[in-house]
Amino acid sequence: MKLYCDLHIHSALSPCGDDDMTPQNIVNMAKLKGLDAIAVTDHNSCENTAACVEAGKRIGLMVIPGMEIQTREDIHALCLFSSVDKALSFQDYVYKNMPEIKNKEELFGRQLILNSKDEYMGTCERMLLTSTLISFDDACYAVCNMGGAFIPAHIDRDGFSVITSLGFMPPNSNIKTVEYHTMEGLYRLIKMKLINEDYRFIKSSDAHYLGDISEREMYINVESFSLESIIKKLNS
Repeated sequence: MKLYCDLHIHSALSPCGDDDMTPQNIVNMAKLKGLDAIAVTDHNSCENTAACVEAGKRIGLMVIPGMEIQTREDIHALCLFSSVDKALSFQDYVYKNMPEIKNKEELFGRQLILNSKDEYMGTCERMLLTSTLISFDDACYAVCNMGGAFIPAHIDRDGFSVITSLGFMPPNSNIKTVEYHTMEGLYRLIKMKLINEDYRFIKSSDAHYLGDISEREMYINVESFSLESIIKKLNS
């Protein structure tokens, strides 16, 4: 079955995410745009994951628990999981491997923690917009070891991509799916032989504002409408 999705969305927890990116607003906008599933992938954190999953369930939208990690090499990668518990366990690992720096709201913006009804629960005090101490390879291993999907993000962008930071895709990894920003950028990387065509390529919005959430365009074929089926497809 075809599953129309957007696998890269930031909530108001991400310092660069708009304050309107609340759990209810996100899922309602995604539903309005005809999506079947989304992934909420805040920077180095999953503190709004459970709220987004719960909000999605109320309107019949699947929300995949996730995170956009920033590795030691300044590489962004999507980390998607089959349960909230696994996502929060990965968050513990990430938090233990982050610099102890307090967020500066006047520079980077607020990092809002909300419940599924969009009620304010507090703010994340640690600065999320920074590199962790975890290497790209170690992050990939940790996610895959938990049965998740590790997806290098926006590989054709000039910053925070695996190609920009390393100059190549690491060999012998468990990576099966990568995300691109534009088709032109992806074709450029393929033409330059910086990435081969054996990967599954997905395009997501990297939305920081409600209007940026994808329309009903990108889909993946899955065996069933379940988190496990989606993760399995992204890893195959």
